[in-house]
Amino acid sequence: MDSALIPNGVKRCSIGQFAVWIAINGAILLWGVWALLLIYFKGLNQTNMTNAYGFALWIWADLAVIALGGGAFFTGLLRYIIGKDELKHIINYAVLIGFVCYSSALLILAIDVGQPLRAWFIFWHANVHSMLTEVAFCLTCYFGVLTIEYIPLILENRQLNRVPFFHHLAHNMHHIMALFAATGAFLSFFHQGSLGGVTGVLYGRPFGFRTGLLVWPWTFFLYTWSAAACGPCFTIFITRITEMATGKKLVKDNVIDLLAKIAGWMLATYMVAKIIDTWYWAAVTAPSMGFTLMDFYSNNPGSAYGIWILIAEILVCGVLPAVLLLMPSLRRNPSVLFAAVTLAVLGACLNRWVMVLQMQAAPVLSFEPWFTYFPSWQEVATTILPVAYGVILISLSYRYLPIFPQEPELNPIEGGK
Repeated sequence: MDSALIPNGVKRCSIGQFAVWIAINGAILLWGVWALLLIYFKGLNQTNMTNAYGFALWIWADLAVIALGGGAFFTGLLRYIIGKDELKHIINYAVLIGFVCYSSALLILAIDVGQPLRAWFIFWHANVHSMLTEVAFCLTCYFGVLTIEYIPLILENRQLNRVPFFHHLAHNMHHIMALFAATGAFLSFFHQGSLGGVTGVLYGRPFGFRTGLLVWPWTFFLYTWSAAACGPCFTIFITRITEMATGKKLVKDNVIDLLAKIAGWMLATYMVAKIIDTWYWAAVTAPSMGFTLMDFYSNNPGSAYGIWILIAEILVCGVLPAVLLLMPSLRRNPSVLFAAVTLAVLGACLNRWVMVLQMQAAPVLSFEPWFTYFPSWQEVATTILPVAYGVILISLSYRYLPIFPQEPELNPIEGGK
């Protein structure tokens, strides 16, 4: 029965091996669900948040997965709107990764609400003056778009595709996917930007505050830019991880090379903008508020937020991978490519980390100490929960859906099927 569900022309591991793999990740998933239920029934006192430091570990994870899920909207834009036809061989996986990231983000937000039964208040009693309201609307709508883009992949399962209605529905949905790609790019621009805007308008938190264009701080544009740069890198990163796990070549090198080249240019231009923004903030914005650059990077416990973190974000995880991705001879080396996209992914995560947790930890008054924070096990478990969920969904999709169109060609089965 299981073999009848596997796509034609490909080979998968035995059902026993697959069951063990799902069981291991399922156990991790259940650990996260247990922590989630504790938070739901006992409240946010299960976390180490306080009135002075109101951000849990999962808020960083939420912002990180939203940024890395940007590969879906940007790859869709390149494929359907700009016309990079080669990317049709990886767009399915980009959509799946985006679906995992955005469903995880909504799950994390449901945890963070504290009273999930009232989560609908944000839509029915919307605070129209809040950037987070716009984020919630766009996130939800874009998740709907990703769901619509993911449905044709489900309908292309061998057994479902035999049903004429499902076959024609999937075929027709593919024909109008450009409309959803454009809609997704529009929605993503605003929710990615508004997440950055939330940080940039907090004038009471000088580490994050930025000037900008009219009502938009520079962080509004930088967040969108970084998602478009690092999202495709995350798609390549997960693709390579999948290839290593399965022992198969799933996407041709020319497709990966094109996406990596575009990501390199996006990352390079983003780093130019990021460096200018950081310099202006350090030389103009912070001094105008009575602070120097080193006020935000010194005298903190264990130098957890030392100047090294700025060097790591901009130079090691920004400029270096951009250079590696822009040089064809280096980019086409599999090991160098994997190192470059890994650094870019870490750079996006590090940026979201400092713009949320370090922003809150830095003192704003002379008599205040640096806030120290260590997550509770419930926070760790609920942050790992979306990872286990993503592994399970990707595994099921890889096994039963034609995610990689080039796989049969790259991995021919001896003797046919």
